[in-house]
Amino acid sequence: MINEVVGSSTINILAQGLHAANMRHQVISNNIANVNTPGFKKSEVTFESLLAKQLDPGSGDLDVVRTNDKHLPMGSLNGEIAPQIKEIGTTTMRTDGNNVDVDIEMADLAKNNIYYNAMVRQIGDYMSSLKSVIAGQK
Repeated sequence: MINEVVGSSTINILAQGLHAANMRHQVISNNIANVNTPGFKKSEVTFESLLAKQLDPGSGDLDVVRTNDKHLPMGSLNGEIAPQIKEIGTTTMRTDGNNVDVDIEMADLAKNNIYYNAMVRQIGDYMSSLKSVIAGQK
């Protein structure tokens, strides 16, 4: 019973979002640390588009079959979505082959910080609502 409450799809998605934000922070920090490394190619983390594709029942990428009306709808999250790191090797910012723009990376870092804080707040709100339900408060 407790596993169904704490292990809900809401918590699962939020936890995966936190994991993606943590990974994105590490990747952005690595990009910034290598801003002056000749030939370095920056990397990015892809997560939100993968999550949206998984949750979209019309995407055709899911091999889910609903064999009973009591099963969860196909738009639900099945399993864990792993954030992916991809290297951006198609651009070059300078003559030394490096493609890191420190201003863009700092903006991405600030954006990621806001995203992370939003995920933490959502988890806190969800847990507060569970606490209220358990305590019988409105």
